[in-house]
Amino acid sequence: MYWTLELASKLEDAPWPATKDELIDFAVRSGAPLEAIENLQEIEDEGEIYESIEDIWPDYPSKDDFFFNEDEY
Repeated sequence: MYWTLELASKLEDAPWPATKDELIDFAVRSGAPLEAIENLQEIEDEGEIYESIEDIWPDYPSKDDFFFNEDEY
C-alpha cells in the first residue's frame, strides 16, 4: 500500500467518520483512481471507524505543513 498526495486528496470529501467499506464505496462512486481503491482494500479491517484521512495515512500533510501565507492573497 502506498499513498501519494494526489491519491489521498480524492478522499478529502469522504463522509468522515467512515468505515473501510464506506470509504471504498465512496471512492468507487466518486471515480477515485484504482490505486486509491486498492489501497483502501489493503487496509486490515478490524471494524474500525476512521475519523479522517490521517487515520489511514498518518503522514498526510496538513495546511500547516505548507509555507503558504494566505494573508498575501
